[in-house]
Amino acid sequence: MNSIRVMIVDDSAVVRQVLSGLLSKDPEITIIGAASDPILAQEKMALDWPDVIILDVEMPRMDGITFLKKIMAEHPTPVVICSTLTEKGAATTMQALAAGAVCYVTKPKLGLKDFLTESATELIRNVKMASQTRPKKIIPTGASAHNAIVKSGNAEALMQTTDKVVAIGTSTGGTQALEMVLTALPRVSPGIVIVQHMPEKFTALFADRLNSICAVEVREAKNGDRVMQGRALIAPGGLHMRLNRSGAYYYVDIVDGPPVNRHKPSVDVLFKSVAQVAGANALGIIMTGMGDDGARGMLEMHDVGAYTVAQNEESCVVFGMPKEAIKLNAVDIDMPLQNIAGEILRFSRNG
Repeated sequence: MNSIRVMIVDDSAVVRQVLSGLLSKDPEITIIGAASDPILAQEKMALDWPDVIILDVEMPRMDGITFLKKIMAEHPTPVVICSTLTEKGAATTMQALAAGAVCYVTKPKLGLKDFLTESATELIRNVKMASQTRPKKIIPTGASAHNAIVKSGNAEALMQTTDKVVAIGTSTGGTQALEMVLTALPRVSPGIVIVQHMPEKFTALFADRLNSICAVEVREAKNGDRVMQGRALIAPGGLHMRLNRSGAYYYVDIVDGPPVNRHKPSVDVLFKSVAQVAGANALGIIMTGMGDDGARGMLEMHDVGAYTVAQNEESCVVFGMPKEAIKLNAVDIDMPLQNIAGEILRFSRNG
């Protein structure tokens, strides 16, 4: 098997040294270079392009976000973001994920060397996972700005109850995929519940960012939130989300509990609850992501009459979760990412 060739771009000499030492211990990984800023990294990468880039976001001469956008526009390459776990750092990491980063490792401001050493297994796993992805070239289209509608007046009063629910599950590559789907939806869209594999802090920032560019209301779900027309609820990081029903109204339960399929929130937890509560009134969508979380839950949805859709292989960053659902015969149809918003609207009109 060919070694995974890694470039480390971080202005901290300690981070470069520790990461190089830790990752080099794995026989499947080779460090081909390290750079203190993106300008130097570009010079080195022009001579020897890596399979995976580990990238900091706050650096001299060129920030990591600008560098990432340049990479994704010119030579899409798997990027693992390594940034500090602060509110500012989390917001920047969300920008990086939206710009095409595959995943991220959060690092503290204090005890950095010890943290990186203790997190060696996670770092190696993320690099190996990233190497299996196929990042897409990102060309700005202005679609988000075009579709965003200024929210005015009382949003609650403008929303109506709907008997139909859309449940979406995604992981690696999902931040971009969800942005494409949600920004393409008009304000009058069916209620949506979403699990995107993401830890605490990040889900609220992710929801806020989407809310600022979408016609539908997007928010991090809170226990008891109504699932309503024109609203998308994203499961909070570190907790599971289940669909429930009271009379004619759907709402969500936010619950703690052990990880399912190594994830919390888990797509399977959401999908299985949707199967039990909404049945044939639901549309299940499984999109880009590593692993098999959501496949069994989608099968339960399919078996009770829900309509089930998978993102196709060609448009996925990682064709893991959709592939596993298809293998279980849990999927009615697979389609390109750009068609999913239209399918949601078709389902809301016709069922």
